[in-house]
Amino acid sequence: MVKVIMGLKGTGKTKQMIDLINTAVNTEHGNVVAIAHDSKLTYDINYKIRLIDTSDYAIPNYDTLKGFLYGLYASNYDITHVFIESLNKLVPTVGNEDVEPFLDWLEAFSQKSGIKFTVSISEDASKASDGIRKYF
Repeated sequence: MVKVIMGLKGTGKTKQMIDLINTAVNTEHGNVVAIAHDSKLTYDINYKIRLIDTSDYAIPNYDTLKGFLYGLYASNYDITHVFIESLNKLVPTVGNEDVEPFLDWLEAFSQKSGIKFTVSISEDASKASDGIRKYF
């Protein structure tokens, strides 16, 4: 399962993600991981959540992010939910043409691995393609 939270800066995406992450720690029966481009969530999320600050890693494109997610899964089969905060800040690409194929890959990976993914994207939701909207 892939769920996308999309909206412009200041629309409450991060607050919504924090609430979902903190709820997941009590409802999931496995490990919960939050991936962000910085460490700003450190004091907002439960200490039981594994927060990964990707500023420590070079993730130049979606193929690298896919490899990163494969590595997470290979190292811990008990992961049940991954939250990706600000996808477009995590992977510095121009435009959204690569987002839809990545989300489709993420859905296939979710089906195969049993991991749920929640992704936030800082873009105008009204401009999202139908391929992205299906994950709203």
